Amino acid sequence: MGVFAKSFRDLDVYQRALELVVDINSFCDTLPSKEKYVLADQMRRASRSVCSNIAEAWRKRRYKAAFVSKMSDAETEAGEMQCWLDVAQKLAYMPKEVYKRLDESYEHLLSQIITMIQNADQWCTLAPPPATPIRRNADTSTQ
Repeated sequence: MGVFAKSFRDLDVYQRALELVVDINSFCDTLPSKEKYVLADQMRRASRSVCSNIAEAWRKRRYKAAFVSKMSDAETEAGEMQCWLDVAQKLAYMPKEVYKRLDESYEHLLSQIITMIQNADQWCTLAPPPATPIRRNADTSTQ
């Protein structure tokens, strides 16, 4: 078993999503001014929403249904980001190699999110599992 995350910031899935926010923000800075309040705004919002939904899911992990719901929202936003990547590429704003790199990054992120949803029971705990089993004194006659 891996190291217990103490914060959503410790999660690899969150760190990857945050890196993608930076990448998307940098790309949006290259868009023409006519896309500033259209495509750029949608891409920035969707990429940031992936991160915020992961953070919210982490805070709601004491309730499996709430955790799954927020992770599902993160999955949906990542899928939306792939749509915006398609749009940017089709409108010739994004070079194919940049599109390929970002789309593959979102595919990887989606696989992590889906794995967390499918294994929600492993994530829906507030404390790390004990390092060693708790031993109960079998001989209670000496007490």
